[in-house]
This record gives sequence, structure tokens and C-alpha cells, in this order.
Amino acid sequence: MTPFFDIHAGHAELADDFQQAFSRVMNSGHVIMGPEVAAFEKEFAAYCGVKHCIGVGNGLDALALTLRAQGIKAGDEVLVPSQTFIASWLGVSMVGATPVPVEIDPATYLMDPARIKEKLTSRTKAIMPVHLYGLPAAMDAINAIARPLGLFVLEDAAQAHGSTHNGKRAGSLGDAAAFSFYPTKNLGAMGDAGAVVTDNDELAANLRMLRNYGSSQKYVHEVAGVNSRLDELQAALLRAKLGRLDAWNDQRRALAARYSQGLEGVGDLRTPFVPADSTHVFHLYVVSTGRRAELSAYLTAQGVQTLVHYPIAPHMQGAYAELGLPADSLPLATAAANETLSLPIWPQMKPEQVDAVVGHIRKFFS
Repeated sequence: MTPFFDIHAGHAELADDFQQAFSRVMNSGHVIMGPEVAAFEKEFAAYCGVKHCIGVGNGLDALALTLRAQGIKAGDEVLVPSQTFIASWLGVSMVGATPVPVEIDPATYLMDPARIKEKLTSRTKAIMPVHLYGLPAAMDAINAIARPLGLFVLEDAAQAHGSTHNGKRAGSLGDAAAFSFYPTKNLGAMGDAGAVVTDNDELAANLRMLRNYGSSQKYVHEVAGVNSRLDELQAALLRAKLGRLDAWNDQRRALAARYSQGLEGVGDLRTPFVPADSTHVFHLYVVSTGRRAELSAYLTAQGVQTLVHYPIAPHMQGAYAELGLPADSLPLATAAANETLSLPIWPQMKPEQVDAVVGHIRKFFS
């Protein structure tokens, strides 16, 4: 059996580090907003190449709180990719604003900068490109549109820890970036966790208040905030993993290259495209085929677990029926939802496991 993801392999590699992290937290007496959170925020900000990191409860809160801290509100519009995990759209909805889908580039599945201008209105206040699957969006082109118009650019970097665009890491490519540390992410906690990174001092200060009941001084509440704080134990475990992130991303890239080489020229299967100006961290290794259901069933029968990310485009979800977007209004998003298939990948996956999956796929298409 080849699982889709083996969380135990990474944990085994870090067993001693995790024990030390756990002991530090238990012995410190701090469980919320203590020295581990402060240290992780400093270290992750430095890793991303920015001034500030604000730990929060999860990736969705990171998106919503950043938009709120920027003053995005009801009546405003935020441009989002037409195909992504629904959290990207939900972050916009949580502040009362309207998500406006921009079609994706079918080569990368990322927001297509060439299609942004057609969606701009007087109500557009922000653009939220998503670094889907671990590949950064075309941020230079997106920023070139946003900057002259004064639009806020928020990276949804939930799947792209350590990826780069033109030599700069995800997190430093827009005005701010939201990260998720869900356990299966390239940098994952042992539960829900998230963070926002930015160079903007005022935005960072607003976020620190909002995440902590709207308070920067105990029992003094300047705004109606929320409780969304990265806890000490998660921060300590993330610190242990952060030191391995680049090496683990290198291992993911090597496995992805092995997949792509082995699957070259196979049937109507399309392997991931990586632009020359970016580095992919392969949170997911996603292929595309018009025979997805058949291929997935065949691989399951061979003991290979696959997943579909994401089978229903956001505009087709009941949550967004009120937008009134027809099923055929975003054909590229719909095509991606119908044709993409995620193959197993994790840093400790063995090359021979990749070869076995490749062999099954080649046999299927032969």
C-alpha cells in the first residue's frame, strides 16, 4: 500500500526534537503567547525575509484577520482565483466583502494576471493570489497591476512554505501573506495553526490586537477582536520543523522530478509546469487527465492512494450560490476541478515508491 501522505515519517525523524520542545513548554509554565511563540515569530519572519510574523489560530483566520486589519469590509470586492481551496474565498466572506473570481492560467492553475483587469471595479480593494499546490503565483505581474491602483495584495501562501518567485520567498512577495500550518503542510504543526507575515508595521500592530480580543494591553480592548492565537506548544514544534523545511522541500522537488521524468509522454496525462522564475515546493504533485476517475480507481486497486484537490470549484459550491455565477461562467476552473489528480508525495517517500506509482500509471495508459 502506498499512502497519499505519511505523517509518521516526518515525526519519527524529529522525535528527539519534539521531546525537547515539549519539555521546554512544560517546564516554562507558559502555554499561550509566551517565549516559544515570540521565538517562532522572529524566526519565521526572518525565514520569509520580512519584519513581522503574527501567529494566529489557523490559515483561514490568517486570511480574514489580515483583510480586516487592512480595513476591507462589506461592500468591498477582493479578487480571488477561480479555482482554489474554498478557504481563500471564505476569508473574504468573513469580513463581509465579496470574492470576485479571476480565471486561472491552465498551465499553472494559478490566478492569470492577464485576466485581472477585466474584473476590476470601483469596489475592488484587494487582490488575493493563491500559491496553489506549492507554486507561487505570477506576483511581479500581479503587483504591477495592483501598485498603481493602490490595491492591497495578500498572498495566500498556505501551501507554499519556502517557495520562491524571482529569488524572493513566498511571504515577501505582496503586502502581506497568510500561512496555514495544518499538519500535512510543508511546515505543519500538530494541530491547527497559522500566521501572517508582513513588512507593514501598522498592519502588524492591528493584527496583534485583533488576534487577542482586540487588546494590546490587558483588559483594555480597543477594537472588537477575536481569540485566534498560536499556542506555545505548536510554536515550539514548528520551530523544530522550520530547521528541516528547506531540506524537506528539496526532497519533495527531487521526488517530483522523478515523477515528471517517469511520466513524460504518457497518454493524455499532463504533469506540473514550473515557470523558470519560480521554485515549486510540491505541497501537492498534481497531474491532469480527462480519464481521472478511471485512473484513480485503477491506482486504488493497485494499492496507491490518490486524492482530488478540489473536485468542486468554489463558484459551484452552495456557499456561493448567492453570487449567481453560472456553472459554465468559469470554464478553466471547472476543467481543473474535473481533471486534476494528486499523487502521493511526502519528503521521506522512497524513490522506489515513486517508480512503482509511475509504473502503474504507464501500464494504465498503455
